[in-house]
Amino acid sequence: MGCVTSGPNVVAKAQRALVAMRLGRDDEALDQVAPSAADEPGRTAEMRELMLLLFGECSTMVSVLGDGGSAPVKVQVFDEAGEEVPIDQADPPVRTAVRTLLAEVHGNTEAAEEQVEIALASAAPDEVDSLVLQALRWTIRLSTECLDRDLPVTEWVHDALAD
Repeated sequence: MGCVTSGPNVVAKAQRALVAMRLGRDDEALDQVAPSAADEPGRTAEMRELMLLLFGECSTMVSVLGDGGSAPVKVQVFDEAGEEVPIDQADPPVRTAVRTLLAEVHGNTEAAEEQVEIALASAAPDEVDSLVLQALRWTIRLSTECLDRDLPVTEWVHDALAD
């Protein structure tokens, strides 16, 4: 599990974004997680905290679904035609998302943080948005799968997805 501690503000933002995503409102989800800090270092720090929170939750759910590693969960990337593509050939935001998740799943929070840092430092704004949306989508899909199997889900994620 990741050791990222997140402030209540970031958790609340992530919760509101998950609700918007569940309703199919991607733009609203991005609005919910938009950084509120006035300066660039503060904005970057908020986005880093949000992404690490989401990927940390995804990692925890992958571990739960994989029965602590005894039943591995496979991560696959597909193109628009539905064909599987190697991770290294995926679009940069998807590639970053997969690498971040895999680092977290394998307990390497430092490598996950590095992936997020690289994305925030070098990705175009729309690529950062794609990365955030990917993390939100995975959080929804993984939590839905956990709930369908009566497996535990973090309370704030469960609350966001409750009908």
